[in-house]
This record gives sequence, C-alpha cells and structure tokens, in this order.
Amino acid sequence: MRIAFFSTKTYDRNSFDEANRDYGHEIGYFEPRLDAVTATLAAGWPAVCAFVNDRLDASALAALAEGGTRLVALRCAGFNNVDLAAAERLGIAVVRVPAYSPEAVSEFTIGLLLALDRKIHRAWARVRENNFSLDGLLGLGLHGRVAGVVGTGRIGGLVARALRLGFGCEVLASDHVQDPALIAAGIRYVPVEQLLAEADIVTLHCPLTPETHHLVNAASLAAARPGFQLVNTSRGALVDADALIDALKSGRVGGVALDVYEQEGDLFFEDLSNEIIQDDVFQRLLTFPNVLVTGHQAFLTRPALQAIARTTLQSATDFAAGRPLPNRLGTSG
Repeated sequence: MRIAFFSTKTYDRNSFDEANRDYGHEIGYFEPRLDAVTATLAAGWPAVCAFVNDRLDASALAALAEGGTRLVALRCAGFNNVDLAAAERLGIAVVRVPAYSPEAVSEFTIGLLLALDRKIHRAWARVRENNFSLDGLLGLGLHGRVAGVVGTGRIGGLVARALRLGFGCEVLASDHVQDPALIAAGIRYVPVEQLLAEADIVTLHCPLTPETHHLVNAASLAAARPGFQLVNTSRGALVDADALIDALKSGRVGGVALDVYEQEGDLFFEDLSNEIIQDDVFQRLLTFPNVLVTGHQAFLTRPALQAIARTTLQSATDFAAGRPLPNRLGTSG
C-alpha cells in the first residue's frame, strides 16, 4: 500500500523504514505538517500517516478524499486533531496507535518530576558555568507527600504505582474507571476536585475531551493546595496557560513541568533557535525559575518508535487486505 507520511523527522523515517522490511509498503515522506493546504501533496496516495500536530479538520479531510485517500493512520494515541464525523462522511477510515509504550511516557513523567523537585535542570546549568553553590536548590522530596494522578490508564497507572510503591507517596487517583489493582496497591480514588485540593503533586494523564479541556484553570488553581507541583505529559490544552502564569506569579503553584503546551503546534519538533518566538505566553512561562519545559519528547524511546511503526504498518496491511481494523476510531471515539 502507498502511504504518505507527514510531519516526518529522521527518527520517524529510520523506525518506519526498519519496520517496513516486514511489510513492504511504498512509503513517501513529507516534512510539512498536514493541513488543508498540504493535503494536496497526498494526491494519489490511498493512505496518509499523521502526527499529533497535524490538522485533520473537515477541509483537510475533504482535500485528502478528493485526492483518493481512504485511510488516515495516526502514529499517536490522541485524536483530538481529527474531525471523525467528517472522516466518516467522506468514507475515510481513521486508525491510531492506542498504546505504543506506556513505560516511555511514565518514566519521563517521573524524570520530569524529580528534575523539577530537586532542581536538576538549574543545577546542571550552574555547574556548566563553574557555579557550585547550592543556594536556591532546596528540594522537597517525594517520600511521604500526597501525589494526585488524573487519569489511570496504562500511563497513569504506571505513574501511580511508581509514586506509591517506588517513592512512598500517598497517591490519590481520579478517573471515570477505577482500576482494582491500583486500589489493592493502596491508591485511593477521589473526585478530581478533591484530588486538586489535597495533592502536593498533580500529574495529568487523561485524554483531551470537551470535559477535560482546561481542566487546570483559574478556578481549579484557586482551589488547589498552595505550592503544589504540576506535571503534564498528556495534552497541552488540559492546562489554561494564562491562568497558570497568574498562579505562578502569586505563588499558588510551587513548580511546573510541561512536556506539552496548548499552542505547541507552532513551536515543538522544530529548531527555532535562530528565530524570534512570537508566542508571548510560552515565553513568559520560560521566565519562571520553577518551570521546566521539554518539547513533547516523553514518547521518544527506541522501543516506543518501533511499536508505533509496527502498529501503524499493520493497520495499513489490514486495511489493504479488507480485514477488520482493531485500532479504528469512530465518531464516538
């Protein structure tokens, strides 16, 4: 099957080329992001492969359909960037990679939390300038603190276990579906409002839906425990960045570690070191000494890329053969 890949980087090409030795698809790589304009590049390609910041709205999907595309394969778990109703009307099947490597994201989440709490990023920068002073590097530690995990699917469940069993935190969890194994491990489920009010640490692992959009907002921040630390490796729009800045300025938030950002589509995955960043909100976040930001890299491990490639290519193989698609998305999600 011929598959046009968008938003590709070297690591994408390497992992998919390696996996494709077992599948034999014809792959074309395009660096631009997929949207209504660049969709014309896929004319004649029956399948396209897209990533988290590609824009698959009704206009883009219509352009793809006009060019003969019948399959959209998302090489990610999230699908909030796809108009599923439009895809269904146009006869385009949409598949995703629901669980490529929960270990990769959960490990990175813990790494961000440790770096934020123990100020490892600031210490590293100091030592490079031969500054070995410890002033301003005082951490709180994780043991014995109350950690709140919002969303206890594969990733959130691993984070909850690590915090509870590995670091000795009291762990609160919030999710529509409660995991009996987590309860047996001593993790307590509570409403998200109670979690925010009681937790010293809050880490987000829920999908982006209308219900969770700006889950962290001015009201929830005002009700949260003063000085709590926030980690987000899920979706940027779970957090209202303007409200977060106000809470940082007032001291309501003690520290923030972000691997995602609501407007990251204009920033992440590109080298902008010689550019003037126009996003004032993002630039303001970077001025705080207790804010740590990475560029959506939590997924980036070799096993994760291998799993993403194989799952995506298997979906294309199944589609071409007319077989059922286990990872297909419908208008209900």
